[in-house]
Amino acid sequence: MATTSTDRHSGRGRTRARTGLLLAALAAPAAMGVSGPSLALPEAARELAVSPASAAWLMTAFGLGMAAGTPLLSAVAGPRRGPAGVIGAGAALVALGAALVLLAPTLPLAVAGRVLEAAGAAGLNVAAFQIADRDRSGRTAGVVAIGSAAGGTVGLFAGAALADATGWRGALVLPLLSLLVVVPTRRLAGGGTGSNQTRTRTRTALPLDVLRAPAFRIAAGLMLAVATVNFGLLYAAPRRVAALTGWSSVETGAVASLVALAGALLSWPLVRAAPALGARRVRAVLALGSLGAAVLAVTAPWPAVVLFASGTSALVTAGGQGLLTGAATGGLPAARQGLAIGLFNLAFLIGVAAGPALAAPLTTTTSPGNP
Repeated sequence: MATTSTDRHSGRGRTRARTGLLLAALAAPAAMGVSGPSLALPEAARELAVSPASAAWLMTAFGLGMAAGTPLLSAVAGPRRGPAGVIGAGAALVALGAALVLLAPTLPLAVAGRVLEAAGAAGLNVAAFQIADRDRSGRTAGVVAIGSAAGGTVGLFAGAALADATGWRGALVLPLLSLLVVVPTRRLAGGGTGSNQTRTRTRTALPLDVLRAPAFRIAAGLMLAVATVNFGLLYAAPRRVAALTGWSSVETGAVASLVALAGALLSWPLVRAAPALGARRVRAVLALGSLGAAVLAVTAPWPAVVLFASGTSALVTAGGQGLLTGAATGGLPAARQGLAIGLFNLAFLIGVAAGPALAAPLTTTTSPGNP
C-alpha cells in the first residue's frame, strides 16, 4: 500500500519526538546538577565546617564550570569529531568530577570536583542542542529545552531526597545520570565534520561576525537575563518558601519541583504559538515574564505566590532556551551556526553561574530564616 503524506508526516513527528526525548535525557542532568544541591547546602556546610555563604560555592562553581566548559569542549572535541566527540569528552569529565566530589574531604576539593563535573555537563548540554538544531523547525530544540528545565526543577526534589537518604554528596553528583544515554546519543550524533570542513572552520574561528550579528546579540542578551533570574530563583525561592512555611527540605523540594516542572511543561504551548506571535512579541513575553517572576518571588509574603513566580520563571526559561537558540543563528551562514549555538549556550551558562552567586548574599541577609 502506498505511503501517504500524512503517514510520512506522522513518521517524521515520531522520529523528532524520540530524538528530542533522547537529547533531553542527555541535557537534563546538567540542569539537575545546578539545582540539586540547593537544599542540601546547610548539611554540606555543617560537615565541611564552613559558613553557609561559603558552601554556596558548591552551586556557583557548577555554573562557572559549565560556562568554562562550553567553549573548551567545543574547541577541543568539536571541530574534528563533531558532537560525538563532545559527548565522549563530556562524559569523562562528569565521571572524574563526580568521583572527586564523592571523595573530597574539604570544600576546595569538592568545589574543584564540581567544576570538572560541570565542564563535562556543559559539553553534553551543547552537544544535545547542536544535534537538535539539525531540525530547523525548532521543535526538537524546544523538547530539549523543556527537558533541561524539567531536570532543573526535578533536581530540587531529587537533591533534597538524596541528601536525606545518602548524605549531601549524593545531591552533588546528579549529572552522572547523563551517562545512561551516552552510547545512543553518540550514535545519533554521527561522525565528525571531516578534514576539509575542519580546516575551513579553523580559518574562520574568531567569533567577531557572530558577535556583531544583531539577531545573535538580542537572543543571547535576553537568554543571559532570563537564565540569571531563573537560576537565582532556583537557589532563593525554596529558601523563602521554607522560611515562610516551616517545611522540611524534602517537603520544600517536592512542592517547588512540582510547581517548576509544571511551568517547564507549560512552555510547550508558547513554543508552538511562537510562529504566530512573531519574534518581537515572543521576546516581550519572555522579558516581562522573567521580570514579573523576579519581583513576585522577592516581594510576595505568601508562599503560594513565591511558588507561582518560580513556576513562571521555569516556563519562560524553558520556552526561551528553545526559541532563542534558533533565533541566535538567524542570518548566519551554516558554517558559523554551530559556533553561534555554543556562544549562545555560554550566555545561558553565565546566567546559571550568576544567578546563585547574586541570590546567595540576598538570601542570607533578607530571609526570615534558612532551611
